[in-house]
Amino acid sequence: MNKLSYLAAASMAAVLAACGQDAPPPAPAAPPPPVASAPAPAAAPQNTVGEGVYRKTCALCHAAGVAGAPRLKDAADWGPRIAQGIDTLYLHSLEGYTGEKGMMPARGGAAALSDEEVKAAVDYMVASVQ
Repeated sequence: MNKLSYLAAASMAAVLAACGQDAPPPAPAAPPPPVASAPAPAAAPQNTVGEGVYRKTCALCHAAGVAGAPRLKDAADWGPRIAQGIDTLYLHSLEGYTGEKGMMPARGGAAALSDEEVKAAVDYMVASVQ
């Protein structure tokens, strides 16, 4: 056999030998992406209108309980009033109220407040005890 034939036979043998070998093992699979956990519940939207009205107008009486006003964050003060329903609270806040425990001037004495502002302030105070 001449050198060229020998070289061709050796090359073919090497190629054929490589065909029978197992392929290299595949790279390990990437870990699956993390499963997104349920999003945290959204915080209740902050009632900035109600808080502002409370601070400017309502706090004059509701911070200290003047004239029987239910104090902010005092569940014992607010409980019986909340039990009457939010519509009653709105009505008493808008039109005023005089009862056994005291009195509430219409619109907290601030006639320029809109109905929405008064209701937002009521919502803010009620939310402080819920």
